Amino acid sequence: MTKSSLVFSWLRLLVPALACVALVGMPARAADVPRKLVEIYRIAPGQHAAFLEFIARCDEANRRAGLPPRELYVHSDGAGWDFMIIQPAATPDDHREALDKAWDELGLPSGAEFFLQFRRFIAEHEDTFVKGPTTAAEFLASRSQ
Repeated sequence: MTKSSLVFSWLRLLVPALACVALVGMPARAADVPRKLVEIYRIAPGQHAAFLEFIARCDEANRRAGLPPRELYVHSDGAGWDFMIIQPAATPDDHREALDKAWDELGLPSGAEFFLQFRRFIAEHEDTFVKGPTTAAEFLASRSQ
């Protein structure tokens, strides 16, 4: 097993744990716990600034549409990932049209072109959907709801 595949094997185990740590916050009722997307990236050599510039443009589209920017976490020590992004799992229906308009105004790619342009920044990535932030007590209480 290569060092890279070993790191990503561990990431598969650590992603849910990192998501829990990153999403700990004020308690919320089980019905109010939002669904989020957690993405962990290992960036292709020499593409770190370009990746961040692209994410900044995506965040600008969000701002223009009245949505918050993505939560960005920058690796500082430990595992082999570079950036973690946490964002809502879906665009609210009442912001979708404004986001599409801002996306187009900024010249951001869509569809297959988005995939092709975005993937040039990435060596490897993991993503998962989570519910949070919440607390252990709130989550346990949701079992009876």
